Amino acid sequence: MARPRKFDEDDVVAAARDEFWKRGYAATSVDDLTAATGLGKGSLYGAFGDKHSLYLRTLDDYIASSLAEVRAVLRDPDFTAYQRLGRHIRGQVRALVADKARRGCLMAKGAAELAATDEAVEAKVANAYAAWRDELAACIAEAQRDGDVDAAQNPQVLAGTLLAFMRGQEALHKGGAKPAQLKAAADEMVSLIPTAADGGINQI
Repeated sequence: MARPRKFDEDDVVAAARDEFWKRGYAATSVDDLTAATGLGKGSLYGAFGDKHSLYLRTLDDYIASSLAEVRAVLRDPDFTAYQRLGRHIRGQVRALVADKARRGCLMAKGAAELAATDEAVEAKVANAYAAWRDELAACIAEAQRDGDVDAAQNPQVLAGTLLAFMRGQEALHKGGAKPAQLKAAADEMVSLIPTAADGGINQI
C-alpha cells in the first residue's frame, strides 16, 4: 500500500514557482528545487514527474491566479466597463512599481526563455494572452454598448493594443524606467482610448 503524502501540494508548487521565477528555468537545478520545497528527489519526482513537468505545473498555477486577478478587475460590477479599463491599466502599473526586485511576470519570463524551443510553454503562454485579450475585448464591447467607447473600434484590435502596451510597460520597468514615467504613460494610454463622439463618458 502506498504511503500517504505528508506535504501540501500547493505549498510545494508555490515554492518551486518562486525558484523558477527567481532563477529562470535553465538555471534552476533539481537540487535548488529540493532545497526550496523540502522534498527529496524521489518525492518530488513521484509527485510531479520531472523538472519540466513541475515547471509546467507552476506555470499553470501562475497563469490561473493571474487571469483570476484580471477577471476580477475587468468584471467588477461596482464600476462601469469604461472605468474598469482604466483601473486595470493603472493597476498593472501599480503592480510593476511594487515589484522592487523586478521579477516581472513569470509568464513573460518563461516565454522569453523557452517559447521558441518549448511547444508546451509556447501554447500555455499564447492561450493565457488570448484569454487576457478576450477579457479586455469583452470589457471594451460593454463600454461601447454603454456609449462610452467609440462604437467604430474593433474590440479585439483595441484589446490587443492595450495588452501590448501593458506588456511593454513591464519591459520598461525591468529596464529601469522610473515609476513616474510608467504612471504617466498609463494615464496617457487611458486618455487615448477612443471615446464616444458625444463625449458622454464616465471618468476613469
